[in-house]
Order: sequence, then structure tokens, then C-alpha cells
Amino acid sequence: MSVPFVDFKARVSAVRGELEAAVGRVLDSGWFILGPEGEAFERELASACGAKDAVGVASGTEAIQLALSVVGIGAGDEVVTSPLTAAFTGLAILAAGARPVFADVDPATLNVSPEAVARAVTPRTKALLPVHLYGHPADLDPLLQIARERGIALVEDACQAHGARYKGRVVGALSGIGALSFYPTKNLGALGDGGAVLVNDPALAVRLRRARNGGQTDRYHHAEPGINSRLDEMQAAVLRVGLRHLDRGNARRRELAAIYRRELANVGGLVLPVEQPYARSNHHLFVVRHPRRDALMAGLGERGIASLIHYPVPLHLQGAFAALGGRRGDFPVAEKAAGEIVSLPLYPEMTDAQALAVAAAVRELAARLT
Repeated sequence: MSVPFVDFKARVSAVRGELEAAVGRVLDSGWFILGPEGEAFERELASACGAKDAVGVASGTEAIQLALSVVGIGAGDEVVTSPLTAAFTGLAILAAGARPVFADVDPATLNVSPEAVARAVTPRTKALLPVHLYGHPADLDPLLQIARERGIALVEDACQAHGARYKGRVVGALSGIGALSFYPTKNLGALGDGGAVLVNDPALAVRLRRARNGGQTDRYHHAEPGINSRLDEMQAAVLRVGLRHLDRGNARRRELAAIYRRELANVGGLVLPVEQPYARSNHHLFVVRHPRRDALMAGLGERGIASLIHYPVPLHLQGAFAALGGRRGDFPVAEKAAGEIVSLPLYPEMTDAQALAVAAAVRELAARLT
């Protein structure tokens, strides 16, 4: 059975009528930037995430950049984050004018380790930027304690974690501020790019809205430096549709993850993701580990089953961060994981039969590769 990694056509088909109505509203309004759809989406998103406010921006990367900037991060500051994440996490730190500092990850969750973060903090550290990797919440309480003790900010990179929960509460603004991405593959995805900053401080929300719009206080009056990072009305309208279906989609992802866990339990050489007691993952990705990952992926591909790697090269070994002086061996847990991880197909439109076919293929291949 052929199984794609994600099926955008099925996703659109399931809500096509709602999408067409949403797009029609925007076309009829003649308002395409910073209008009523964006304002409504910000209110609905904040409510869904348990935040006091949400500020729509053009991408998840710029959501992180702006969040860091408004909490005072700039030139000469260090921001501690994970080396096992999308490069855009680190690039956003650079865009804010700061220096990424990496801390190794926990071997069970692959989220940044609080103990490693504590060791990475220096007098120049001005913020922590934990990533809720693959939709599984990072262990926030010890990280928040580190931030409080040192008087520094903690910004959540929740770009993969729409609707995920930490100790019963939706992540994204548990620290007071965090970033979301609406890249099409995300649990809450646009039909293009987009992002948002969740924020609990009204003063910071005002600054974010100014900063995303070139620092304007009113038309052609720029009180401070800013960037052009506005979530357009079309994407906001589309995202309002997606937000209505987010909980249902996340529940379906959990059902599919349960099938994988049941069918792949005790498969030799295969390490399954483990949900920690404090967490409720949104299963943005279902990432397993195998020492012969490349052979496993090749076998899946021969059977028509798509798979991907999130992420094959840790940030400290990426050319974009070469100036930081990272070397192989600096973060052994992240480096080992990067050589073993493989993401299996998992999306709400996927059928049980497809999930069972993927699991059967993985079982067969793992037995041969052991």
C-alpha cells in the first residue's frame, strides 16, 4: 500500500466548503492586510491556547525573532536553545542580533535537557528558547526555574506544538510568551506561510503589533525599528477554519500514534517515542529511531511508503552556524539521535489501514536489519 508522508489534497478536500467560504469573505471585503479576519483569528487563537493575546506575523521564524526582540534580546546577548531542531530556530536568534548557545537534549524526549541548559548559561545569557520538538512539550518547570533564578526570559518555540499540553495546560504562553508557525505541514497549517506570537503581557502585545509593522505608531510614522511581518487576511481566514478542526485533528493523530505504538512495540532495534507523564503530545511528527535508519528508509521507499528525517544535521554542525565554532562531539546525544531518527507518516486524514501497512513494513524491515 502506497502511503504519502502527508496528503494535502485530502486535508483540503475535508474542509473545502469552509475554505471557499473563508476565502470568499476576504475577496468580498477587499481588505487583505491587518483587517478583521486577522483580528478575529488572533482573538480565537489566544482563547484556544490559553493566552491573553496573539499577534499574527508572516512566519514562525519571525515570530521567534520578534518575541526575542520585544523581551529585550539584542546584540551581544546569548540565547540557549537545542541543537536538534529546524535551523530556523537558530536563524531567528541570529536575526534578533543575538548568539545561539546550544545545550544537549534529553535522550528520552529529544527535547533540550534542563541540566544541560543550566550548564550552558553564562553571564551573557539573556534568554532560554526551549523547543517543543515534534509536538512533545519540553519539561518547562525546571527551565522556568532556571530563568527565574537568573532573571532572564524564557520564550517557547511552540512552532510544532499547536494544542500540546504541559501538566494539563496548552503550551505556547506558559512562560508568558511563545511562537507558533503555520507552515502548511503543521497541525494548524495555512495555505502558505504564517506565524503568531502568543503573549500574556498587554504592553508586549502592543510592542509586537508595532514591531511587525515596521515600528509604525500610525501611517508613515515609525517610532522605532521594526520589520515587515504581517499575517495576511487570506491566511488568517484559512487558519480560522483550521483552528475549528485542530482538536479533532490532534485527537486523530493520537489514535494513529497509538496504533503505531501497539504494532511496533518490542520490535528489535527500534526505539519508539515516549510520552512523558507531564506531557500530552499533539503528535505533529511520529519519530522513531533505528541504528540502520538509512536502510530502513530505503526499504520503506521501495514499498511506496514515504518517510523523512527531522533533522539530519544538528545546528552546531550546520554551515549557517559555523562562526559559533561548534564541533562534532560537542553534543553527543543530539548527534547520535540525528543519525538514527526517522519520521513515519502521520496525519489526520490517514486511515487505520495505512497506519497498519506502515507498521507492518517497519516490522518486516527491522527484523531483516537486526
